[in-house]
Amino acid sequence: MNLNLKDKVVIVTGGAKGIGRAIVLALAGEGAIPVIVGRNEADNNKVKSEVAQLGIEALCIEAELSVPEESAKAVHKTLEVYGRIDGLVNNAGVNDGVGLASGDYEKFVASLHKNLIHYYLMAHHSLEALKQSKGSIVNITSKTAETGQGNTSAYAASNGGRNALTREWAVELLPYSIRVNAIVVAESSTPQYDKWIQTLDNPEQTLKKITDRIPLEHRMTTPEEIANTTVFLLSDKSSHTTGQLIHVDGGYVHLDRSILAEK
Repeated sequence: MNLNLKDKVVIVTGGAKGIGRAIVLALAGEGAIPVIVGRNEADNNKVKSEVAQLGIEALCIEAELSVPEESAKAVHKTLEVYGRIDGLVNNAGVNDGVGLASGDYEKFVASLHKNLIHYYLMAHHSLEALKQSKGSIVNITSKTAETGQGNTSAYAASNGGRNALTREWAVELLPYSIRVNAIVVAESSTPQYDKWIQTLDNPEQTLKKITDRIPLEHRMTTPEEIANTTVFLLSDKSSHTTGQLIHVDGGYVHLDRSILAEK
């Protein structure tokens, strides 16, 4: 399917690894121009090289988005180079384990900066350009806002905020035909996830327990599956979809737990 994204300029935060990298490559596959925003220049450039192999240009912007001023820098650099923004994917973040008992004020607020505040700032600074292009925003969020996880208060709160902002912005931006949607991720096989699994005493056994709880095919969601849905939501093929929280999770969040007994 041609998604009509050729030469569209789309910012992807956290675009150098995991889900962000998959989104960048999916955009390039549709002929879009991805703007890779990430904290590590070498990682950014590695993905840029992968994009170049597809015959597509990309822009890398080194930015530490937990620092508020860096969001403005990323947007302004994009506009300086291309003069337009057609889409924004807010994706950067980390499940940093700031719990209720284990955290404190400073850690909680720092986690909000890592995981939520730059979502707002990237959209805020991109807004005028998105109005001109009638662009689209996709926020990548996590099941932790809906299911809880334990010992991750700040990350869960951030994802609750991401979900709420998705619907709030969808309403606010109706007059400008800017669509805003979110993709809710449950268990996805990213480098960050794989690294976490290996810190556990029985990583293979734990991973099997996790995948056994995923209803559809009892496997992890791939970053590519998340990326494909993201790119569709950025395109005009989803032209009447806004304010939606779309779960790309193999049925993890919503399907009846009783089906697990049937495995």
